[in-house]
Amino acid sequence: MMIIAEKINSTLKSIRPAMESRDKAAIQELAIRQINAGADFIDVNAGMFHENESEVLQWLIETIQEVTDIPFAIDSPSAMAILTGLKANKNGKPIINSITAEKARFDAIIPLIKQFDTKVIALCMDDSGMPETIEERVAIARTLIKNLSDEGVALDDIFIDPMVRPIGTGSHYGMIAIETIRQVKLEFPDVHIACGLSNISFGLPARKILNQAFMVAAMAAGMDGAILDPLDKKLMSFVYATEALLGKDDYCMEFLTKFREGEIEV
Repeated sequence: MMIIAEKINSTLKSIRPAMESRDKAAIQELAIRQINAGADFIDVNAGMFHENESEVLQWLIETIQEVTDIPFAIDSPSAMAILTGLKANKNGKPIINSITAEKARFDAIIPLIKQFDTKVIALCMDDSGMPETIEERVAIARTLIKNLSDEGVALDDIFIDPMVRPIGTGSHYGMIAIETIRQVKLEFPDVHIACGLSNISFGLPARKILNQAFMVAAMAAGMDGAILDPLDKKLMSFVYATEALLGKDDYCMEFLTKFREGEIEV
């Protein structure tokens, strides 16, 4: 499964001060810790810096790529900030997080995908707002996949985000996300699925337990990517165990390797 490490995010109070003070050592140390824990991409988000988001995002990317060549997930609601991040990037093919089926957002992001040949997370939302049903989400996913494909984006570069909403605000949201994943993956097996995992538990206690349970169910439904905390050793243990159980780890070699390295928490 593709792991997009979530910790370098300005919405997190524990890391924002390092961004404010331009603490290179703290940012680089956190990036390396996430990579050593299994991250495939490093998400970078400076969205809380409303007046100078582009500047902070550029600084984050330049700072992190001094110590690693792991690619980035460039995460912003601003197309201008994403453009700045893409121009600063030297770490291979990044992911843009994210595009939607909203016309203004799609029209703003698609030129960046094409110009810089990126991967993209495509969020199941359109101009009618947040979809409530499985059918609405799958229909938006179809539209996104068609429109991205028509623009020349390879299916392997598309990651559908089913829009995970907190089960604390609606007990049906967990199953809606899981069934959306299942149906999209069945219809488009060459497209990837990636979501913001921790959204499922927002506002509830014992969030780590809910995140772990949701991840296993979502992986069984076809999810093959997630924005998550790779420093959560138990969560990562469930990633390796679930991949083994789903037949995605030949002879359990990855699981056995991680166990021998002490990366499996029991």
